[in-house]
This record gives sequence, structure tokens and C-alpha cells, in this order.
Amino acid sequence: MKNFYQRALAAALLVTACCLVPASCLLAQDIHFSQFFEAPLYRNPALAGIVHGDYRIQTVYRSQWNSITDAYKTTSINAEYKLPIKGDDFLTLALQVFNDKAGTTNLSTTHLLPAVNYHKSLSSEKSMYLSVGFMGGYVQRRIDRSKITTNTTYDGGGDGEDALNSQFSYMDGSAGISFNSQLADNPENNLVLGVALHHFIRPKASFYNNASVVVNPKWVFSADVKFGLSEYSYLTIHNDYVQQGSYSEKLTGALFTQKIGAYSDEPDFTVGAGGFLRWNDAFIPTFQLNYKPFALSMSYDVNVSGLSKTSYGQGGYEMSLTYIGFMDRDNSSANAVLCPRF
Repeated sequence: MKNFYQRALAAALLVTACCLVPASCLLAQDIHFSQFFEAPLYRNPALAGIVHGDYRIQTVYRSQWNSITDAYKTTSINAEYKLPIKGDDFLTLALQVFNDKAGTTNLSTTHLLPAVNYHKSLSSEKSMYLSVGFMGGYVQRRIDRSKITTNTTYDGGGDGEDALNSQFSYMDGSAGISFNSQLADNPENNLVLGVALHHFIRPKASFYNNASVVVNPKWVFSADVKFGLSEYSYLTIHNDYVQQGSYSEKLTGALFTQKIGAYSDEPDFTVGAGGFLRWNDAFIPTFQLNYKPFALSMSYDVNVSGLSKTSYGQGGYEMSLTYIGFMDRDNSSANAVLCPRF
């Protein structure tokens, strides 16, 4: 019975936060992914097209806090198309679609964000690129007011929030820069560094038409490196540091990948396993299977923060699916000696 009351109280607090607190609290920080490396545009628009392929399509699905209330359900879909434009330079056109829904009032957010990224070659001897990317578009947020229950509801006065709108929308924008390079003489060894600024136009975002409520700008600093351990294995390290308003987040971790098959340069498939840490919040074991042209990743957040007593250590699970392919054309990056890749 005690556990029931704990869960009921936690659910009530979360629903209240989603429905009735001022919008400035709701919009203080963005949704995050544990598999942040599988959502490159949401991470930094300058990471678009840094892949061994002409195009990449990815989707990430996340479900969180199932143990205490209606789960946060988050879906990201991004598509990228890379093409050569001059010499060893490339241009990537991309699109980020994002939807998040949470709580009994179905508080939802939808993003539709086109992006473009220009890759400038810095070397004629190996793949080394400086990339500048921009992303911007339409964002909508909404709630279902019919599912809000307050004391006023029992008195026949609706939810009592006369100034509350059921939805609003705004335009948003992001910009970023990245540097990626082959390490030494092995094209399989790569480094990617990036920095991005999201919400740089500080869009107004309030269910109450409060012009003073804006989305806080968000900085994302990233560093990834991949290097071979042997002919049949390699290690990939991903790091992100996020700063948005007073909120900060550090994520770091690694995946060890083993190639399976007779030929190391064209393995039948690869299997990866590892873990990530969102500092002071969760440990995230991760598993990955790559069977070209598909890659499947699965992870689960094990909550280690102060909320673990309420959530019983349960956080959220994520699943991502990636498809990478080459175009049947003479100028495909499959035939390029130099191209941005990771």
C-alpha cells in the first residue's frame, strides 16, 4: 500500500508539472536521448552527412518513466542526402522530424526542421573537413484540456484556466560547426569534434501568450573518436556536454564492436556492446547490431539519481534503426577518395 501511495503521489506531481505550472518551467530544457549519437541533427546540424554513404535515414524511439505515470514517448526521424559540389567539397541536405508526448494531458511537441550542411575539404591527402550547418523550421506544442481535472472541474467551471491555450507554435533555428578527420593512414580511424547553438533566435513559447517566456538557447559540445583495436574489432567513443539555461548535462561512453565474417573489410555483420553515463542521472548499457545496410541499437537507462527511490531504478528504454546507402551514380561517395565520414 505504501508503494501505491508513493507512485500515486509521483504521478500527481508530474501531471501537475505538465499541466499547470508556468510555461517557463516546462520549456527550461529540451528532451534528451541516451543514444544521442543516433540523432546527429538534433545534436548538431553540422554533423549531417558525416557518414560512409550517400544517404542516411535514422529513427530513434524512447519511452521513459513507465513506472510512475503515463510515459514520456519520444520519436526522432532524420534523413540526410550528401552530394559532391566542387572538387572534394560536399553539400548535405537533411530533414529532422521530432515528436514528444507525455502525461495524462498528452502534452506534445512536434518539430519539422529542414537542414543544410556544407563540408569544406582541408586536405588533398586525407579526408579532413570543416563543416558548417544550419537547421530551422516549425515547432508546435499542444495539450488536451479535456483531460485536465481541477477543483473547478467539479464545480462545473471547466479547468479554471481561462487564459490557457490548448496549443501554440513558433519558428526555431540552430547552427553548428564541426571538424572531422581521418586519423593517421587508416581511413577507418576517425575523429569528429563539434559545437552547436540551438534556439539562437530565443523563440517565444507559452501556453498563456506570455511574451517574456522564451526557449533558452542550448549549447552542445561533442567529441567522437573511432579507432581500430585489431583487424576485426574497433572502439567508438562518444561524448556530449549540453548547457541550456541553468541546466547542464554530461554524457560519455563507448561501444566495442566485433566484425563477424571471413573478410574484415566486408564483414557479414558486426556486433557492438558498451555503456554510457549521463552524469548524476543514469547508467545506460547499450547493444548494437549492424547488418548492412541496417544498424539496430538498443539501450536502457538505469536510474542512479535521487529519483531512483521513486522510479525503483527504472528509467527509460530506447531503440534506434539506421539505414545507410549509396546512390547508383558516377559521383557517388563510394567512389570518392576523400569524403566526410565517420
